[in-house]
Amino acid sequence: MSFIDHLEVLRWHIVRSVLSILVCAILFFVYIDEIFDMVIMGPTKNDFISYRMFCSMSHFLGLGDSLCMPPMKLNLQVNSVSGTFMSSITIAIVGGLIVSAPLIFWEIWKFIRPALKPTELKYTSGIIFWVSMFFFIGASFGYFMLAPFTFNFLANYTIGTLGAINYMPTLSDYLDTLIDITLGAGIAFELPMATWVLSKLGIITPGFLRTYRKYAYVVLLVLAAIITPSPDWGSQLIVVVPLVLLYEISILIAVRVKKKQDKEWD
Repeated sequence: MSFIDHLEVLRWHIVRSVLSILVCAILFFVYIDEIFDMVIMGPTKNDFISYRMFCSMSHFLGLGDSLCMPPMKLNLQVNSVSGTFMSSITIAIVGGLIVSAPLIFWEIWKFIRPALKPTELKYTSGIIFWVSMFFFIGASFGYFMLAPFTFNFLANYTIGTLGAINYMPTLSDYLDTLIDITLGAGIAFELPMATWVLSKLGIITPGFLRTYRKYAYVVLLVLAAIITPSPDWGSQLIVVVPLVLLYEISILIAVRVKKKQDKEWD
């Protein structure tokens, strides 16, 4: 096809993706009150499922109350006339984006599929399922694990002993942080799929990932130390273990890709 024909095909892929997001966003907006109370404000509630799970796990492991979160009181402020309405729009659109993720991945795949060779297509069976699965697992990890730790730590963090600071975060700041954590974790959990693609292209190898493994672990430990509200090893372990497993899965994927490529060359 000509360049213009390619643009026309791409346009319809984009149109279908946008329509899917808009339809889901409208449904989210219709039920915005329930979604805001149950989902958006979930990590700020003291009886949130993650807080209860962490506390129960702490007692089961004999760590006492080290993983039990202190009570959190978070009153969000709106400092503009349209702040509440625009926040509702943001929630609806981001919700529509997350729910529509599999369709968006599918549209992207349909666009690039004609450019792949038959041998390359053979190894892409079920790719939409795996990409979507890793994205939803990552988003869930961000929402149920990272967000509670982050908000609890920030809400209870103080400077000085005079009580001179009145903590009054805005609704937009809270939403931005929650969205960044959730979508960021969803994208981060695409690491195994990114490793698969880069290994197929010969950009990275299992040896490269193994060589820089110790440096990657240090980065993950520092990240866990920043996120967790407590300096004890139990809190950091809960955050860092999934990230380390993700890195190890990426190494296994790179090894498998290299073995298949070696067989093909033989």
